[in-house]
Amino acid sequence: MIPRTLHHVSFSITDLGRALRFYEGVLGLEQIERPNFPFAGAWLRVGDAELHLIVPPAGMDVGGQPPALNPLARHAAFLIDDYGPVLATLKAAGLDVLETSPELGQMWVRDPDGNIIELIARAAS
Repeated sequence: MIPRTLHHVSFSITDLGRALRFYEGVLGLEQIERPNFPFAGAWLRVGDAELHLIVPPAGMDVGGQPPALNPLARHAAFLIDDYGPVLATLKAAGLDVLETSPELGQMWVRDPDGNIIELIARAAS
């Protein structure tokens, strides 16, 4: 078995509205249809893949987030076209960004629930 492509990544979140303001409003992802599961959440399109946001039931342990923005921690990486404008957008949104350089093309941010996201420029990938 050799996987052909990534289908989706899922993140546990606590506040769906707040998460959607980040993923749609800041990152510009588009929400797509999601089955009517017995728990809150949303699915978003990321190129040919999907991001699944899941609000776990109260009391369900889904693991914790790292205490600080750390590129060595579990994260999802999204390909971007242009480092500078993306960095400016994230900073304008008041986000803490761990940045490298336009030449290396990598930066990391945390969503409102602490999930780490790497954004990597096409030229660096």
